Amino acid sequence: MGALQNQDRDAFETRGDRPIRGRGSISNRTGRFESQVRLDVHDGWHEAEEETSDPRTTVAIDASRSVIARNTSPDIPFDRSINPYRGCEHGCIYCFARPTHAYLGYSPGLDFETKLLAKPDAPALLEAELARPGYEPLPIAMGTNTDPYQPVEKRMGITRGILEVLEACGHPVTIVTKSALVVRDLDILERLARRNLVHVSLSVTTLDRRLARSMEPRASTPSRRLQAISKLASAGVPTSVLAAPMIPGLNDHEIEAILAAASKAGATGAGYILLRLPLEIADLFEEWLRETHTDRADRVLSLLRQTRNGRLYKAKFGERMSGTGPIADLISRRFTRACRKYRLARRDGNLDINQFRRPTPRGAQLALL
Repeated sequence: MGALQNQDRDAFETRGDRPIRGRGSISNRTGRFESQVRLDVHDGWHEAEEETSDPRTTVAIDASRSVIARNTSPDIPFDRSINPYRGCEHGCIYCFARPTHAYLGYSPGLDFETKLLAKPDAPALLEAELARPGYEPLPIAMGTNTDPYQPVEKRMGITRGILEVLEACGHPVTIVTKSALVVRDLDILERLARRNLVHVSLSVTTLDRRLARSMEPRASTPSRRLQAISKLASAGVPTSVLAAPMIPGLNDHEIEAILAAASKAGATGAGYILLRLPLEIADLFEEWLRETHTDRADRVLSLLRQTRNGRLYKAKFGERMSGTGPIADLISRRFTRACRKYRLARRDGNLDINQFRRPTPRGAQLALL
């Protein structure tokens, strides 16, 4: 490995290898907070071994003392969220959570999908936070950063533990996922739904299994996500489809087909987000695009710039989710028309906050009757 000073970052490119099976990112680009940029130098030795190497997933413990994250963004309809995991094994190349791994000293590239941090104490921490005298309930969003039902959840069960706490307290929750694993918790979700305490959104980016495999390699296949929508809807769980991200020139032609399939499966609501490429994601996405879709890479990047005033990304409230210009407007109009055609609401219903009952802190003396 060689090292370059941070000031020389723009003069060099991390060498892009061929795609790694089961991984989204092609490289492990240095995070923006590092003082040096590290580059892989291939000298020909052990080349065969390097070509077949597959970075393993590791899981460390996140020792955070709180679990509810707050935000004041005017672009999103919630002010609090819970993320049981940092990093996400789904490996979606476009994931706007990738840059958060740089805060941990990791790469937003392969590190983001292979070096995970889990919060096994999240249910207990949540219970303690909900028990505070000043806590006022509003829906808690899950899946807004990393997926609460990524593969590691199958054995760790942190998301299920959080749902158990929320159910016991009568606290409303919204869930966004691209994993069919969500139906594992159908028993809890069904009970929450009967009390108007839950809404679930399945992210369906494409119906093309090959594109999904390349773009979001360890997420459930599109057909399994549609099956999950069907199972949730059949159980009475309010379920929407999130056609996100929409990428002009790559998957935007599927808007109508995605909404039609989701509606047929039982979804009652829909939303979409135009591709966002903040910070390190722009380079990672372009690297992936040029390697996997060489013939259309320039066109896709050109169309994206036309939705962001000539840039690949513009982080302006009110525009960053939907973009501007003729192409962005066309996507918006098509989405609105398809929602009307398939009777999909643009917004989720209001969840009940009046059933909340503050939990008794563990170890506290029981109240006298």
